[in-house]
Amino acid sequence: MYALKNVYLPKQVKITEVIDETPDVKTFVFDLDMDYLHGQFVEVSVFGVGEMPISIGTSPTRNFAVSVKKVGKVSSALHNLKPGDIVGIRGPYGKGFPIKELEGHDLLLVGGGIGLPPLRALIEYVLDNKDNFGRMQLLYGARTPKDLVYKYLFPKWRKEFDVLLTVDYADETWLEYEGVVTKLFPKICMDPKKTYAVIVGPPIMIKYAVLGLVDAGFSDDRILISLERMMKCGLGTCGHCNIGKYYVCKDGPVFKYSQVKDIPELF
Repeated sequence: MYALKNVYLPKQVKITEVIDETPDVKTFVFDLDMDYLHGQFVEVSVFGVGEMPISIGTSPTRNFAVSVKKVGKVSSALHNLKPGDIVGIRGPYGKGFPIKELEGHDLLLVGGGIGLPPLRALIEYVLDNKDNFGRMQLLYGARTPKDLVYKYLFPKWRKEFDVLLTVDYADETWLEYEGVVTKLFPKICMDPKKTYAVIVGPPIMIKYAVLGLVDAGFSDDRILISLERMMKCGLGTCGHCNIGKYYVCKDGPVFKYSQVKDIPELF
């Protein structure tokens, strides 16, 4: 196993497993032992092509993995790799979810599309440390049933906590909810005063999820969001991920809504 001692240099790491999640999302499991926080990210290099920031999609209590949507040059090259191939990984970077602050509280997790992997990391940690947390509820939505990641995990999760699924566009096979993820908010079964809400997904989803949670009685300090920006260097020096007074790669990507609510370009 590898241990990344210098977060500034990429380490050559072997892919041990590739899982097809959706038509354009794959999960890559690596032979890598690394200390990190839930909600952090790494920079993954495909040699000769480039590198990209990717959220860590598993808990430190499990095998290290990332889930990647095919959207550009680097992610397309990564999708062509197979077990045994080598990539570069540097990191981890950023600030993750404040685990110690979340302990002893109920958790409401709201995810959209490829935003589920960071939440999966948190879910796995909570399941591995049940005595430290209260109840948990997941509201997760995607564009179509085919776009839901980790479909094979939902039956297992539903034995442990409440999982509600929705899609924007249903087909004849879909038996659950239809509509954007905020349509599930009337189903929230948590007391806002005893619960932390964690939101990960596309910016437009985060925007309306935050507004809905505030209306439901959640305080700004109890709403955690993970912001999407092009975190090119991961070190807070290139400026690509600057938002207001923050560099998302260094000061985030996880923020309390109270920290960033007054930034005009937030969403």
